[in-house]
Formats: sequence, C-alpha cells, structure tokens
Amino acid sequence: MAPRPSSAFSRRGFIGLAAGAGLAGAATLTGCNRAASSGGGGGGGGKTALKFWNMPWGNDQFNVLDKKITTDYKPAEGLNPATYQVIQWANFTQTFSSAVASNTGPAVSSGGGTQAFQFESQGKIAYADDLLNSWKSNGLYDDFLPNLLDTMKVQKGYAAVPYNLDMRVMWYNKSLLEKAGADIPTDWDSYLKSCAALKKIGTFGYGTRAGAGAYLGSHALVCWMINNGGGLFNEGHEPEMVTDANVEAMDFVLELVKKGYSDPRAVSYSNDNGDTQWRSKKFAMGIDTAGLANNIGGSVGKDLLVMSPLTGPSGKKGALYFPNNIMMYTNTPSQKASEAFLTYYYKNMAQLWTKHTGIGLPPLKSISETAEFQQDANAVKAIKEWQPISHTWSAPGSDALFLGVTAVDGTPAMDTFTQSILGGKTTSKDALSKLQDAVAKTIKSLG
Repeated sequence: MAPRPSSAFSRRGFIGLAAGAGLAGAATLTGCNRAASSGGGGGGGGKTALKFWNMPWGNDQFNVLDKKITTDYKPAEGLNPATYQVIQWANFTQTFSSAVASNTGPAVSSGGGTQAFQFESQGKIAYADDLLNSWKSNGLYDDFLPNLLDTMKVQKGYAAVPYNLDMRVMWYNKSLLEKAGADIPTDWDSYLKSCAALKKIGTFGYGTRAGAGAYLGSHALVCWMINNGGGLFNEGHEPEMVTDANVEAMDFVLELVKKGYSDPRAVSYSNDNGDTQWRSKKFAMGIDTAGLANNIGGSVGKDLLVMSPLTGPSGKKGALYFPNNIMMYTNTPSQKASEAFLTYYYKNMAQLWTKHTGIGLPPLKSISETAEFQQDANAVKAIKEWQPISHTWSAPGSDALFLGVTAVDGTPAMDTFTQSILGGKTTSKDALSKLQDAVAKTIKSLG
C-alpha cells in the first residue's frame, strides 16, 4: 500500500494549486529536490530516447524496481528506447509546467492526478484512444477494474490511462468496538449508535483531520455526500452543491460534531497528528486512505479493518476515490514508440504490487488477484467492495474527470468549507452555498 501523502497534490491535484493556493504552496509537498537523477537507456540502435518520468509512489524500493522495469525494455526494431527519471513531489508542478512549455519534458509520465486534464486543455496531451483500442486484442483493456477507464475520458478522447488508485474507505478498530460493545455499522443510524457507545469509553467514532496539508478531512465530507447519492458537480460539469442529498449528509456530520463523536481538535490536526490519534486508540472509526493499517503499524495496525460501505439514507452507497494515471504527450520522438512502451510497461508492472513496493491500489484485476496481493485482506476488501461503488470529484454528474475539479482538490475554498463543518458553527446550506460560490468563481478564472 502507498504511504499516505503529506499533501493532496502529491497524489492527485495539479493546477488547483496554482488556481487556489499559489504555486509557492508546492514547497510543502513530500520530498526536497526538484528532480532526481535520471536512469540509463533501455537499449536500441541510437535513436532518440523516449523519456519516462515517474513519481516516488511508494517506499524506497519502488523507484529502484520501476527503473529496472523501464531500462529492461527492449523496443522492437525501429522504435525508440526509454530512459527513466524520478520527479520528486516537491515543486513537481513547476517541473512539469516548465518542461512541457519548453518542449523539454517527457514523452510519457505519471504526475498529479489532474495533471493530464490541464495539459489536455493546452493541446499538449496525446490521446490514448489508439493505445486502448490496441489493448482490446491482448486482454489489457478488459483487465481494468469497473468504470475505471471512464474516468479518463474527455470530449476529444482519453486523456490518460489509469495507473494506481488512491481510495477513501471507512476503517474501524475491532478491539475498541468490542470493548464498547458496539456493532460494526452498516448505515448512518447504526454508525451513530456505535459512536455513542465509543464515546462512553473515551474514544472518537469519527476520526478525521483537517489541519494544514491534511486534506483527508475534506475528502471525508465529500465521501458522505457521495454515499448519499450527492456530490459536487452536475452532468454539465457545473458546481451544484446545495442539494438535498448534500444537505442531509452535512447535517449528519454536524450531528457527529455536536454530539462529541468527532475530536474537536481535528480542525488543526496534521496527518501525523491523526496517525497519533489512531495509534493511541483515540480514533476508533473514520474515513482514511486504503493504506491506513500499514501506515499505523504495530499492534494497533493489526486491529484496524476496512468496513463494508455504509448505506446512506437515500439507500445508496458510494465514496470518493482518485485514479492516478499515466499520460502521453504530443512532444515525443514517436507516438508509436510511446504506445509500444506503455504496452510493455502495463504488461510488466504487476511486480510493483507483488513485491510490495508501497504503490497505491492496482488498476488491473489480474494484479489484485495475485497471491501476493491477496495477502492484504484490507486491500482486497477495498478493491472488491469499495472500488466498484467509488466515484471521482466529478460526482454525481459523471465519473469523468475534467479541468474544473482542480477547483476543489486541496483549494482554500474546500479548506474553509471543511473547517466550518468540523467547527460545528454553521448550517449545512450556508457552508455549501459558500463553497459553491467560491468554486464557481475559481472555475470561471480557469477559462
């Protein structure tokens, strides 16, 4: 499982940083260098190398193995070899923006999860339609998890290919629920009952965090909306947040706050603070990344289990997730070479998961079915039960990502909204109205 990012942008966002917080905010991301050194070429007959840039998605072994996969690539006669370069999360927005603008960037890369949609709007992305069509004959196309490819579809084609999943799932500490005599919740009413029982033993049933860089707080709020059939955008990709489903969801969270089921200090908690609360058994339930148990570790980590998705008052189930992706650029030695390399890479990338390099959840069913992946029961449950009901920022209008989602991914508007809800001194309609107005203004500024 991937280690938790220190910032939403280190796994997903891209221009929301520029539109909302300013590019200087990128300095808060994981890592300290603008870019790491590049690897060697992958063989070939002296042709211009195809540049593959990837991020530090996992533990120390991730980029080591990822580089080996890349440099082991032996292109067919007439196609270009590949080189490998690690791009650190610190200042990655500037790194990519400058390189793409000057045509010195990669031919293929991963990056922030909304990055492809910015560059697509600038005409810098090579659409993946031909590549995906070619995969229909080798089994790769049908190997993607449900609805995953749809998230990459824009008006002119597929802007990218799903690569690894950053999911939000509900967790519970089994020993604390047992101590409190609480049942594992199945819906919102039973969640409240379990929270009440947990409060009696001095622990919080809604563990969250919303301090600087801790975007899990805002993600959790959107999860509650989607779980009730709501979300942030309509079918026309317009912000539409003041809906009955969303108001009901935020009323529910406000009830959690006002009844003391949420830690009142959560509004200032960093990710490290939140992890400390889990480790000290002050958090008993909460929405977090699919890697929470591994991040917490020790005896407490062994007690943390992924809950089955709750059923909202609407009778629906749902959650928020972030399909990170790999994109191809128009600035390439050869589009045919870019597609050939990606075909090779996707056929050989399973070892990034089977060798436990810490990358997020896999996009391919075949990887999730390997014996090595099946060793992690929580990851298996996340893939089996949560991925099929999860949706992107674009919900409920669609799952297809678009440029406007950058207005809600880690932006000041979302921070203000989250702080107001977790602070408990607002009404749902007022908080949602202010969020909608702020997001609409930001989207207008994007053009």
